[in-house]
Amino acid sequence: MAALVVTWFNPVIKAFYMHLPAAGKTKKVALVDCMRKLLTILNAMLRKNEE
Repeated sequence: MAALVVTWFNPVIKAFYMHLPAAGKTKKVALVDCMRKLLTILNAMLRKNEE
């Protein structure tokens, strides 16, 4: 659910999400790709001790 909500409010991930179905991916696959992108961003923030 977090990935779905972030596609509504984060402009970078929203643009990424909107691009994927246009490239032929299903919406579910696009959402999973956004989940992975969100986890990557959060992991980087934890490594750098950012908020």
